[in-house]
Amino acid sequence: ADLAEKYTADADYEPGTVVTFGGSAEVTQSTVDGDRRVAGVVSTNPSYLMNAGLESEHVAEVALQGRVACHVIGPVTKGDMMVSAGNGYARPWNNPSIGMVIGKSLENFDGVSGVIEIAVGRF
Repeated sequence: ADLAEKYTADADYEPGTVVTFGGSAEVTQSTVDGDRRVAGVVSTNPSYLMNAGLESEHVAEVALQGRVACHVIGPVTKGDMMVSAGNGYARPWNNPSIGMVIGKSLENFDGVSGVIEIAVGRF
């Protein structure tokens, strides 16, 4: 379950996509490794949705607090701090700078790329 907020987006993004502030709308898919402009992860099914009345051609429901599925590049160890990896994915980085952290991994992942659950908003 997560708390999310609607933002205008420059395209439709699938749940789990890492987005940043920028592009031609409020948010766009992350394309920069370790981006400090990271906004969060597109929610799968938020329990509570803020700014619910926002209407736009493209809208992203960005998870702000709670547990959310996230596209990742591995390997990832449970508890790793996750940052943008580019192409809408996250990756572990255990010594990030301020503004880079998306959340913390809630599970291990030893593949090349996939989807895992992370906790956002507590850092």
